[in-house]
Amino acid sequence: MEESTKEKKVVAVVGGGLVGALNACFFAKRGFHVHVFETRDDIRQAKIVKGRSINLALSHRGRQSLKHVGMEEKIVSQGIPMNARMIHSPNGVQSPIPYGKKGQYILSVDRANLNKELLKEAETYANTKLNFDHKLQDWNAESGLMTFIRPDGSKAQIEADLIVGCDGAFSAVRKQFLRQSRFNYSQTYIPHGYMELTMPPVNGEFAMKANYLHIWPRNTFMMIALPNLDKTFTCTLFMPFEEFAKITTGDEVIEFFQKYFPDAIPLIGLDALKRDYFRLPAQAMVSVKCSPYHIGDKCVLMGDAAHAVVPFYGQGMNAGFEDCIVFDEIMEQFNEDFSAVLPEYSRVRVPDDHAIADLAMYNYIEMRAHVNSKWFLFRKRVDNILHFLMPKTIIPLYTMVTFTRTRYHEAVNRWHWQDKVINRGLFFAATGAILGGSIVLIKNPPQINKLRIPTEKLLNKLAGFGTSLTHI
Repeated sequence: MEESTKEKKVVAVVGGGLVGALNACFFAKRGFHVHVFETRDDIRQAKIVKGRSINLALSHRGRQSLKHVGMEEKIVSQGIPMNARMIHSPNGVQSPIPYGKKGQYILSVDRANLNKELLKEAETYANTKLNFDHKLQDWNAESGLMTFIRPDGSKAQIEADLIVGCDGAFSAVRKQFLRQSRFNYSQTYIPHGYMELTMPPVNGEFAMKANYLHIWPRNTFMMIALPNLDKTFTCTLFMPFEEFAKITTGDEVIEFFQKYFPDAIPLIGLDALKRDYFRLPAQAMVSVKCSPYHIGDKCVLMGDAAHAVVPFYGQGMNAGFEDCIVFDEIMEQFNEDFSAVLPEYSRVRVPDDHAIADLAMYNYIEMRAHVNSKWFLFRKRVDNILHFLMPKTIIPLYTMVTFTRTRYHEAVNRWHWQDKVINRGLFFAATGAILGGSIVLIKNPPQINKLRIPTEKLLNKLAGFGTSLTHI
């Protein structure tokens, strides 16, 4: 009887993007009747895919979610491993900083291709129906009645047992939440925008080393480049909007790049750089936080609709994909009882998504400024050495976030604790070394007479050193 009741339940997934398409697979796999509603055309048929095109970095959390619906191997085979960051200094020197231990890497994946593959997979389930060109007009939180408008002006209605809002940072589903008492919501635009440029192949091969995420950190702004399967790199310039506004001519673009990214000019190409810089205006980036993620037993928000994050920890998609698997785990725990599952999902997931939103903001500062710092590089090495010596006690923050499913807020708490312990350890070690050295010197003072060098001998040595420099 329970099985037949479940079979009758209708789940409406609003949004056919990455998280919506993956969610459709999760719900279909559980036997629900799944209806996906997407405002745009079917991207599998579209000649030009509208929307964001920043390359995505797929890591452990996203991979585990894909694995749950049998998609991991296929998507991984279509990605390019990135084993380390490659830091480009203004003078052209390149320095790699590994992401983790040997064998640990993140994957550069194409957003549009991933979306197509997930939609294709969702459609393999007989109990799933994809509805494109359906824009949500309104929905009722009590009855689950939803009204959609089609391009021709006609309306479609459906009554759902559960509405899953996966319709992005400017979610139409979330508008209904704003009418609810005690719903918290905030959005923050950062002062930086982003612009994409393409670095073409050279003689059919990648213009730079392929298995790296290339970063040009320049303190108040930066450029990154991720490899694509067609041997191009997608370069993304992140910079304050007022700085973008200062560059108004092709010559100014070249002058700017010559000053800050000189090694990238011949790789992108002078003409392409002048043309592509003005092709589209710089795009804005928004961070969205809200709570709770549910209304009663009828509606739940996931992905960017619940927690849009700035793209500086490579976790936006991974966090959205993890939403799907966390919800599925809670469904298992509460035997698919929506009235118990939805509040538990909000309780569990809100602190984690807020933590990754904050971390993404922090990592922007790290990526564009701290990677140039000697202290930052020293601490990275110390963290990695301690992780190697004590793998279960000291785990770098990036490792916890990117290569495990440690809850985001727990990873942040542990990071703060580790940071305090390591900094104190370094302080005591330095203090101990100074005190120890002082005691040794006091007990065994150096014999000054032996340190003296006759003036004539010293002058001869300096003259010899000066002569040798002229031969270098």
